[in-house]
Amino acid sequence: MRWRRCGEHGVLAECASLTEAMAVRATIAEAGLPGVTEIVPGARSVLVVAERSALDPVRRLVEAADLQHPPEGSPREIVLDVRYDGEDLDLVARTAGIGADDVIRLHTGAEYTVAFTGFAPGFGYLTGLPEPLRQPRLETPRTRVPPGSLGVAGEFTGVYPRSSPGGWRLIGNVGTTLFDPKATRPALLAPGDKVRFRSVS
Repeated sequence: MRWRRCGEHGVLAECASLTEAMAVRATIAEAGLPGVTEIVPGARSVLVVAERSALDPVRRLVEAADLQHPPEGSPREIVLDVRYDGEDLDLVARTAGIGADDVIRLHTGAEYTVAFTGFAPGFGYLTGLPEPLRQPRLETPRTRVPPGSLGVAGEFTGVYPRSSPGGWRLIGNVGTTLFDPKATRPALLAPGDKVRFRSVS
């Protein structure tokens, strides 16, 4: 792991893997160190914004932690209802060598963790996707993906919170609002949250 200072109030942990980055975020979040104001995980990094006096304690905490067994804490549990009628459902099934019903069964049978957010406000990259559903992005991205579209790409699954271009394989649609800038908590999903999908097809 490499550490980089980011201005006067930030430090960036560059991690070897997504798993390590998730463990670093959980370790810092659960410690509740005074002076830490923000923790921003990425696919291979974690940015910590804090008072200057708290930056060295953050680093010492992480370097002394057992990142193979990070704290579990008490994550929020969120259930999202899905209509499994996405444009690429049959493509995902063919690629996996299974039926569309099996895709739905596998996708709803897993528990996911929000590893990090990004791409668009409210978009969560969810880990825990069953192996047969881990598939490449589309060769040609769509110019417009409707809001609420549920997709898979690589090791992730996620829901588009608003209309945007995108290359993920779409397997369904979620009716829940994932981002509302007027809400007290604008983004529904946050790193560390546990998510399950429930079929309402």
